[in-house]
Amino acid sequence: MIERYTKPEMGQIWTEFNEWDTLKQVEILASEAQAELGNIPKEAAKEIREKAAFSVDRIHEIEAETHHDIAAFVSNLSENIGEAGKYVHLGLTSTDVKDTALGSMLKQASDILIKDLEDFHAVLRRRAVEFKYTPCIGRTHGIHAEATTFGLKLCNWMAEIERDIDRMKHAKETIAVGKISGAVGTYADVDPFVEQYVCEHLGIAASPISSQTLQRDRHAEFLTTLAVIASSIDKMATEIRHLQRTEVREAEEYFSPKQKGSSIMPHKRNPITCERMCGLARVIRGNAQAALEDVALWHERDISHSSVERVILPDSTIALDYMLQTFTRVIDKLLVYPDKMMADLNLTGGLIYSPIILNTLVEKGAVREQAYRWVQRNAMKRWIDGEDFLENLKKDEDVKQYMTEAEIEGCFDVKKMLSHVDTIFARFGI
Repeated sequence: MIERYTKPEMGQIWTEFNEWDTLKQVEILASEAQAELGNIPKEAAKEIREKAAFSVDRIHEIEAETHHDIAAFVSNLSENIGEAGKYVHLGLTSTDVKDTALGSMLKQASDILIKDLEDFHAVLRRRAVEFKYTPCIGRTHGIHAEATTFGLKLCNWMAEIERDIDRMKHAKETIAVGKISGAVGTYADVDPFVEQYVCEHLGIAASPISSQTLQRDRHAEFLTTLAVIASSIDKMATEIRHLQRTEVREAEEYFSPKQKGSSIMPHKRNPITCERMCGLARVIRGNAQAALEDVALWHERDISHSSVERVILPDSTIALDYMLQTFTRVIDKLLVYPDKMMADLNLTGGLIYSPIILNTLVEKGAVREQAYRWVQRNAMKRWIDGEDFLENLKKDEDVKQYMTEAEIEGCFDVKKMLSHVDTIFARFGI
């Protein structure tokens, strides 16, 4: 099933028009700050705000001659403003405008991602409560271990998303920053007031220090945060992919009535959306690596990071926005099969209760190492020869020294493994 990308807001942030429009706001605010300082006439600042306009096509036309996008943009603004256009970009270097606008755009992107995460968290919480007491087998190394509940699995995912929300909020704080400090960050050509004025009116922080650029550790933190969140989804999607295997089929993606799983095999029901999530997570992790490579720039600035960011910032924010929306729908409509979960829990004939037998033997006075061997030898008879684990325990002379048949049978109770489910959920106010 092809999931539709239903929120255009994230993509809108990264349109060429919106980027230039955001740069325009920076230039307007910078002119107003210069007017406040008395460096340009206030009427000029007013005229700049009223007349500032640009044409994407005209910017491209000028850039074809100048080979400098920001210079082309400033020229286009100035020619549309008229006489007051001579005051546009006064004392600024290109990166003053570019990085400050980028900080504003990344703040907007962060707000969307935080909302996505909160929506996802709400769905996980609801479905965790729904399956709070639904027993299923817990697997370690892919092998049956002890019982858990499907609700606990979902609650664990919910807790991870809570941490992802905190990470995203911190990343937003780190990246929602601007700088207008001149060619090497010394304010040689622009008063620090301009930076404070512009950033305050854009709703972002002014960096306390910069070179010609904002330092790219900020952007690397932002991208690695996106990669962690994508990896959270990757982990959850991988789990569902296993649960949807034909031999397991404890849960599966919703399959609509008109959906087709294969062009040749009409019976197929494939976890295609979860597979897509895993694939996109790889893309975002790769982009995070590129962001880490951008941290090391030469001296006070080079532009080796610029071409990279033009790809990885739009692509990663749009991809994660899509992943969060899409996977929220996966969890919201996930088909869950409690009967199959219980059947799989009992698949090994009670081997999962071996820890309870072991602990009970120790509590009754057996030496732990010896008790472990007694339980293990009976467990191996089940694994290797298919013998009945419970009946063999009842017949085992060493075990019988410490436990009655009734006590042994009493250990084969899934509720004994799930007695603290409420305690765990209560930690999350559920």
